[in-house]
Amino acid sequence: MAVLTLAHVSDLHLPFEPQLSLRQHFSKRQLSVWSWRRRRHLQSGDVLAALSQDLRDHAVDHVLLTGDITNFSLPGEFRQAANWLAALAPAERISLVPGNHDALVSVPAGEGSDLWAPWTRLRGDGWPYVHRVGDMAVIGLNSALPTAPLLARGCLGPQQLARLEQVLMAEGQAARVRIVLLHHPAAAGAIGWRKALADGPALRAVLQRAGAELVLHGHARDARLDAIAGPLEPIPCICVPSSSALPNPKDQGARWHRLRLIDADGERRMEVQVRRWSVESHSFEDDVVYELCLPRGAAKSDGDNPPARNTAG
Repeated sequence: MAVLTLAHVSDLHLPFEPQLSLRQHFSKRQLSVWSWRRRRHLQSGDVLAALSQDLRDHAVDHVLLTGDITNFSLPGEFRQAANWLAALAPAERISLVPGNHDALVSVPAGEGSDLWAPWTRLRGDGWPYVHRVGDMAVIGLNSALPTAPLLARGCLGPQQLARLEQVLMAEGQAARVRIVLLHHPAAAGAIGWRKALADGPALRAVLQRAGAELVLHGHARDARLDAIAGPLEPIPCICVPSSSALPNPKDQGARWHRLRLIDADGERRMEVQVRRWSVESHSFEDDVVYELCLPRGAAKSDGDNPPARNTAG
């Protein structure tokens, strides 16, 4: 297996000054407007520009974006995000999943999710998608859905979880490295109830049966490294905080993770290099580097699981 270099970024909250209609003021969007007015100085356009350049400078093969690209789920934001992504890299080199801010309220597909089709490449079966990159399978989940005010919970639902298990079994049988993307934390206790994944236990049960090599998410304000039970060995679960926020009492500050997938003597490892924003140098700098041994062994099919149909690569 050749070495692949990946970038994990999340929670970009691209700056956007909202102009809400009278009806939109009487929705969950209004709460986000009040929050944005308190925090807009923290989501820096300068950091975003530096992030784009840093990804290019580090010769990243594929970008993994785990949600919250927007702030208010406004049609103009989806168009702005599509333009930003198009300028970042060719569409086949980016995989994204939505976050709760990308689903504050229901948005017509033509004004919202359809604009991000080049980076999800969904087929008829819907979520999850599979993007194959070399011997790696990026499996994208959609945990974002509109919720009541003051809640930021996520949910996958039984149909998506059933398809996920089929996909994980099929890709594991093919001995591909399975990287699962979602916005909400998958590990138990990683975040408070108000922002947690409602069917987290069901997701963890699927992962324990079918296996995966790595889970990546955002949503939490701090970087995390958790472990989820797998069929044979624990599955590492990594969170990157906002890749665009200036350091402040609630956010660790912008960072992204440079991941290098390495196969050495049959052992698959993931090198994680943290690139952290420096206020002093006004640029991203190297922070810590660590290695993870990925779980050994592919999932074994019992012949009852049909192959994954929703594939792209």
